[in-house]
Amino acid sequence: MKHFSEAIIRHRKSILIITVLACVLSVFLMQLVTVNYDLASYLPQEVPSSKAMNAIQTVLPNLQIYLPGLSPQQAIQEKKLLMEIEGISDVLWLDDAADLRAQPFEVLDGDMVSSFYQDGPLYQVTVEQEAQSSTVLKIRDSYPNALLKGEASDQADMVNETLKQVASIILYVVPLCLVILFLATRHWAEPLLFLIVIGVAVLVNEGTNVFRSSVSFVTQASSAVLQLAVSIDYAVFLLHRFSEFRDEGLPTPEAMRKAIEHSASAIFSSAMTTIAGFLALMLMDFGIGPDMGIVLAKGVILSYISVMVVLPAVTVVFSKWIDKTAHRSFMPSFKRAGKAVIRRGAPIAIILLLLLPLAFIAQQRNTFIYGSGGMHSEDSRANLDQKAIENKFGQNMSMILLVPRGDRSREAQLSQALNSIPNVVNVLSYPQTVGIEIPSQILPEEAQEQFREGQYARMILTVNTADESPEAFELVNTLRTTASQFYPDETHLLGESAVNFDLKNTITHDNLRVLLAGMLAIGIILLINFKSVALPLILLFVIEGSIWLNMGIPYFSGDSMNYIGYQIVSSVQLGATIDYGILLSQRYLEGRRTLPKREAAAFAFTASAGSILTSASILTIAGYALGIVLHENGIISQMGLIIGRGAAISGFMVLFVLPQMLSWFDKVIQKTTIRKRGNTP
Repeated sequence: MKHFSEAIIRHRKSILIITVLACVLSVFLMQLVTVNYDLASYLPQEVPSSKAMNAIQTVLPNLQIYLPGLSPQQAIQEKKLLMEIEGISDVLWLDDAADLRAQPFEVLDGDMVSSFYQDGPLYQVTVEQEAQSSTVLKIRDSYPNALLKGEASDQADMVNETLKQVASIILYVVPLCLVILFLATRHWAEPLLFLIVIGVAVLVNEGTNVFRSSVSFVTQASSAVLQLAVSIDYAVFLLHRFSEFRDEGLPTPEAMRKAIEHSASAIFSSAMTTIAGFLALMLMDFGIGPDMGIVLAKGVILSYISVMVVLPAVTVVFSKWIDKTAHRSFMPSFKRAGKAVIRRGAPIAIILLLLLPLAFIAQQRNTFIYGSGGMHSEDSRANLDQKAIENKFGQNMSMILLVPRGDRSREAQLSQALNSIPNVVNVLSYPQTVGIEIPSQILPEEAQEQFREGQYARMILTVNTADESPEAFELVNTLRTTASQFYPDETHLLGESAVNFDLKNTITHDNLRVLLAGMLAIGIILLINFKSVALPLILLFVIEGSIWLNMGIPYFSGDSMNYIGYQIVSSVQLGATIDYGILLSQRYLEGRRTLPKREAAAFAFTASAGSILTSASILTIAGYALGIVLHENGIISQMGLIIGRGAAISGFMVLFVLPQMLSWFDKVIQKTTIRKRGNTP
């Protein structure tokens, strides 16, 4: 490390030049990063929905458009105009299910009519995947009073809202972080250095995402803020050490060299635990987990490199200017608070510990949302449109069933069986719509294409369940089972509820594996760092308990949670906030060299409270900024709010519970420490 630190100081100007060039290149590369808004594309290839998407060549009807106030005759004319909008490949309506020229509107089946027309037509529209964002905007411009519902509308609103809001997050986060850092440091310039150095790492991380085929919208919207929040304390650690050596009278280059050497181990340990928490997400079968895990782990590595390489170079080059911005410390002394916590804090710690079993049970009983239903906030236009359509037509959506072509009789039997299933409103198939006695050769090509998909016959089902609910998932199971009775292992069902059903099965399967992997990896790092068996277990218990408390709150408040956010937040909170416990525990062991256990616990609180409060406050602000600014995006907003709340809970638990537990289990810690750090009184 000595040779490394000397090389950094010696080549500081070259480092700054390379850093500027890397930032300029990254800004250019960021424009080339592809963002993926399709949750279904992250499903494993072996699940039924993925196989169905691979088998189907055309796009499933993915948008419902309700135009109130149109008569049936006007609805037929408006259908033709909708087909002329660029990006729309197909429009299905009542005239596709019945011959309106041969039968008067009034004599048609009432249930069938009500699913397509109620004071205006409800069209089932197919929007090309690559044109969803622009096409939905064109529809809204052409029909200001239209109500939209479906996957295309969800994703288009997500793209348009996220693109507008992501850039504004930094405008909220940076000033608030600066305020906290101004209070926590002794130079006005230091917080600016922190943000510049971490900003360099964020830029490079965002730019290097171009080497991935794409990044998910969850990753794109949250990674920069989370990277800033979880790694800025590395810069604080280094500059605090630098200030200590400057106060001893060492020249600036020498003070920085020694600061690098003395802080490298602590910063490395903190970075490694955070990286381990993020890399655990790579074990998820659901692709957003590995996507976010790789990007965030890469970001923390880049932040670590930036702090250890760029920050020393910048600090030494501009040290004279930094010195001119000195101010008195605004951070209060926590000496009295430390003594008070140890003297009177035991009841608080006991109450919190007694709450943990209840929190553990509560967080397991949360109501979860697995798919795109959690993308939007309650007051978003997408949600309001969806509720208005459902109030008029009930819950309904289109699904596609593909079966092998060639046996019209069997298709007819399957169509009848499907029609008899509760919650199936209508089945559009060749036997049902045209009739098995009419050969397809006499039909126009356009009519034939409606009922075929490559080597498969195509059936379009209208069902009256939500896109995500126990009833919807039961219906998916029933449809797949019914189809397999006629065509064993040869059918494909595709629809939003089918995708959400497979999402549920995939994501919940990941939970225990990711949790255990993260805890095991972090536990090994802590074992190596502390040379103790008991201490890692205590730290993991405190932080995992904080996660239970955090995740148990939605159960008591009656709020649904998006399972994607739940899974990701658990790993983020574990990896990012374990640093608080590491810092306080290191200070406790340092104090135990000369102090009794209770005094050592008070010393640990006093010495680490400022740093823990600074770090926890920044992560809390970053999380709540995501939640508030991206309120239209249900997944990211909820994830941000839970991360922010989790950081606050973890900070509180570490400051008020961990010192007590270190004191209570002091003998166990001492006996299970492989190499003791000095004598203990």
